[in-house]
Amino acid sequence: MESLPSEALTHNGRFHTDDVFSAALLKILNPEISIKRMPAVPPHYKGLVFDLSDGEYDHHSTNLKYRENGVPYASFGLLWKKFGPSLVGENAARTFDESFIQPLDTQDNYGGNNMLCRAITQANPKWDSSDDPDKCFFKAVDMAKFILQNEIESMKSTDHAAKIVKDALSKQHNGIVTLSIGVPWKSILIPEPVYFVIYPSTRGGFNAQAVPISIESNECKIYFPETWRGQTESLSSITGIPDLTFCHSSGYLVATKSIDAAIKACETAIKNAP
Repeated sequence: MESLPSEALTHNGRFHTDDVFSAALLKILNPEISIKRMPAVPPHYKGLVFDLSDGEYDHHSTNLKYRENGVPYASFGLLWKKFGPSLVGENAARTFDESFIQPLDTQDNYGGNNMLCRAITQANPKWDSSDDPDKCFFKAVDMAKFILQNEIESMKSTDHAAKIVKDALSKQHNGIVTLSIGVPWKSILIPEPVYFVIYPSTRGGFNAQAVPISIESNECKIYFPETWRGQTESLSSITGIPDLTFCHSSGYLVATKSIDAAIKACETAIKNAP
């Protein structure tokens, strides 16, 4: 990753989501960076300048840049384009730009009613207060940094989960995938020809869950049989499978005491599927 200068500069006065999240990103990239707010860039300034002075990370006057889809960049988007891939990888950085950053950049360029933008700008001093604008700015930066850091950690966690799920998928048997740990799996498994996923339950034992037909739908490819649904203590006697403890009333999930019971429940559901 390209090294950052030890200091950065942005505009003073009223702040917006753009410069606040830009500062938060810089703080994540370099916790020791010194960020100042001034009305203009001093002569011969050597630090990084954002949202000011029509430079590389500004989007005012003649310097407005556009994404391929036509959404204009603001400073946060420009900084993320440069540094985001080094934090989370190219694919995750692109997805995050589309889902999270583009609405913020659009609001900064054109206005609107994005609620995150509203929450950030509400941190500005009120017209009848004596609050210091810079202190308010850095409080907002701390809030944005908390949000952004969580998003980055979530992206890294999702990437880690994908590797675990893909490994389990390569070992799937008869449309059943067994995970050694509970991790997000839908984006990987839904497009694949698999019907159930088994994973350890946080309550103890194991869960066997039906795979939906799509990300947007709750409809499953195959359900557990209707006679099982809503059953608890009597489930093992109804099914003939030991160690079954619960079947959800909708038929999408079975809880078991053992992994063997979970596999057997899935195999039975596949065999009896219409």
